[in-house]
Amino acid sequence: MFVGITNTPRDYAWGSRTAISSLLGREPSGGPEAELWLGTHPGSPSVVVDPSSAGGAATLDRVTTLPFLLKVLAADAPLSLQAHPNLEQAREGFERENAVGVPLDAPSRNYKDPLHKPELVYALSEEYHALCGFRPVIATRALLASVGSDPLVDDLLSRLVDDASLPAVFEWIMTRGDGVDELIERVVALAASVSGLEFETVGELAAAYPGDPGILISLLMNRVVLSRGEVLYLPAGNIHAYLRGLGIELMSASDNVLRGGLTPKYVDVPELLSVLDFTPLPVPILAPEHPAPGVSVFRPDVPDFTLTVLLRGGTENEGDPTVLAFENDSIALCLAGLLQFRTSSGGHTLARGEAAFVSADESPWTIDGDGMLFVASGVRQ
Repeated sequence: MFVGITNTPRDYAWGSRTAISSLLGREPSGGPEAELWLGTHPGSPSVVVDPSSAGGAATLDRVTTLPFLLKVLAADAPLSLQAHPNLEQAREGFERENAVGVPLDAPSRNYKDPLHKPELVYALSEEYHALCGFRPVIATRALLASVGSDPLVDDLLSRLVDDASLPAVFEWIMTRGDGVDELIERVVALAASVSGLEFETVGELAAAYPGDPGILISLLMNRVVLSRGEVLYLPAGNIHAYLRGLGIELMSASDNVLRGGLTPKYVDVPELLSVLDFTPLPVPILAPEHPAPGVSVFRPDVPDFTLTVLLRGGTENEGDPTVLAFENDSIALCLAGLLQFRTSSGGHTLARGEAAFVSADESPWTIDGDGMLFVASGVRQ
């Protein structure tokens, strides 16, 4: 089954008004366009372009259920600081909240399903900005020392001794412990006179969310700038926030989000602390495999999804078709050019801005033409 699909971008306030429409060659809606969802997630299942090609189904969730969700994401303002549970934590939390009768649509509900939510993001813009994971405390102490001596900052430094102190400092900030509100105000004021991307970020976050504890938390985290084509992988327990940029996001099809600030939504600090991984790590850039000319495969350490990126039109695959094989159902999204597909059911095309659901029995695909293709697929276990 090769079925054309589409959707309407989600109009979250942080979304860009032009980035997604410009990327896909569409007319802008006039409002914010934050995320375009491609998949079977009940929050916004993809619309079938020609229902007759899918047995009369109007939306993709009537055809199949996919374990992943592919998004085009365009952020003009910071998203919430957040983390996601692993499978064991998600199952336990889901059952616990069910047992005490928390409605699935309650604002205070943490676990909407028993699933984990690892995710990756592929940078499409020249720069994609994010906060991701905790940096080593020794680096954070050096950063804070650059603002000069200040009693409130010195108090923070006295608490932030080593990596083992991160959980206690995080909890003190998130629960607005003694002196935290004053410290936030002081750090914002000091950041205005100090150079560096981390302090610029403090100012940006303070403008968007005045007084929010996430402003201070950002200084404990890796400040990331992805270049076009780089991929950031966010496993369970990794605290992160996207700040601005255009990208392809691929994740497990779960709604389990534990927020930690930079949002007016519900924040459950004890539950967030129970899922966070406080181990300082390098920025988790996911390196690709290159199985064929023009093909990059990003394969995280979970069986839920892989991302394959095909670039055709360069000298390395000029004149030769590309053959791609997928063991499971996939979603294909063309972001440039015009690509011709030969699959088990015959010939198909995808042009810029067009997407399709492609069932596993269509594999392998033989692809001609020039363009850029993103393919999200599950992994057979």
